[in-house]
Amino acid sequence: MVTNFSHFHPVGVVLVAMLGIGVAEHLGFINSALRALLNVTPQKLLTPMVVAVGIVSHTAADAGYVLVIPLGGVIFYAAGRHPLAGIAAAFAGVSGGFSASFIPSSIDPLLQGLTQAGAQILDPSVVLNPLNNYFFTTASSLLIISAGWYITDKVVEPRLQGETIDGDAEDLPEMHDLSDKERKGLRWALISMVLGAGLLVATSLPLDSAWRPAEVYAAGTALGESLTLASGEVIAAGTVLAEDITIYGELSSFRAPLMRSIVSLIFLLFLLPGVVYGIVAGTMTSSKDVIIGMTKSMHIMAYYLVIMFFIAQFVYAFGQSNLGVLLALQGAAFLKALAMPAAVTIVGIILLTAFINIFVGSASGKWGLLAPIFVPMLMALGISPDLTQAAYRVGDSSTNIITPLMPYFPLVVVYCQRYVKSTGIGTLTAMMLPYSMTFLVLWTIFLLIYFAIGLPLGIQSTYVYP
Repeated sequence: MVTNFSHFHPVGVVLVAMLGIGVAEHLGFINSALRALLNVTPQKLLTPMVVAVGIVSHTAADAGYVLVIPLGGVIFYAAGRHPLAGIAAAFAGVSGGFSASFIPSSIDPLLQGLTQAGAQILDPSVVLNPLNNYFFTTASSLLIISAGWYITDKVVEPRLQGETIDGDAEDLPEMHDLSDKERKGLRWALISMVLGAGLLVATSLPLDSAWRPAEVYAAGTALGESLTLASGEVIAAGTVLAEDITIYGELSSFRAPLMRSIVSLIFLLFLLPGVVYGIVAGTMTSSKDVIIGMTKSMHIMAYYLVIMFFIAQFVYAFGQSNLGVLLALQGAAFLKALAMPAAVTIVGIILLTAFINIFVGSASGKWGLLAPIFVPMLMALGISPDLTQAAYRVGDSSTNIITPLMPYFPLVVVYCQRYVKSTGIGTLTAMMLPYSMTFLVLWTIFLLIYFAIGLPLGIQSTYVYP
């Protein structure tokens, strides 16, 4: 049991990413960045900005639910619009657009690790990139923002005109501007992010960069094929090398240190600007604050760790019993007999995931159970793990906002009750239903079009297996 858990790939990568995110959240960097985005937004772009900030917010574990959703109500109320519409737009972005982020977050390596574990039941040599769906999720964010904008302004808010705001005026929250210290801290934090990104690009571009995979050919080796050196010199095939030479590969190679450092880079992406913000804004008084931030993030991950312990045992037992291979082969044979196009199979996976999500809210817990079945089964049909994971993400996100079993659903009800006291679970579900159904239909069609065109799903991703 100990070995199964400690060697389970998703655990380590998610915890490392969350350590950096926890520091940025604790020191106030993420909070200030979200508030700054909302504060500078013109009124006519208020809705898409709230949805977009909601999408971005789940880079930090609970920031969207405890910060962005209530702020959505605050800024709509301050703008003279119905606050429940603002809460709905924010909730749609935070939870309905959970898999539509254009900023890498801990959910990427989490799902990739579970997908890879499922794929290795059938083929132990399969290795996936943590950002194997990144291009698709980035493009999806534009779809979710546009759909959320339209539904909020044209469907949900007009229906709310009959809902009287009867919350106690003195209890209604207010939207505060950033203080001078917060604004200065945010400016320097963003500068540090830009400098860090620039340094990464500058050190990655040279042909002999340490971020590229290197292969050493020893002196005396007879080349079986021609080689191109970093200098541009070409050594013909059949040449016997007089000295050792090093050949550098592509940055996108699985062996490239850059690709193997994705999680570490996510860690640094939040840690460094978080610390800079804390120092400049005065929220960090000593190095102990960094440790406190990391510790808080691990408290949040306690539930995740418990789930991962049992999923690790399940995946191991599933693999050792060969039950996964049997189900994959039998299921693949059944699907082949149906002779359905790959697109229909993908739609089936999306709809099944969306249905299961109503009863099992945890993205990691659900995929931990489904990946060992879905991934190898579809691999046997020639559908890649990358595409199966993308389909899962669409179904998993779309129905998050209509299930009362989602842990934060009652909290959103409470936010609504601050403005309209009669709001209940049924009211919130009815308000979010147009978002859920629209996201599910449009996002499914979007994935099918994306698939048909052949656009890359992410880094080192494929549509077919092998």
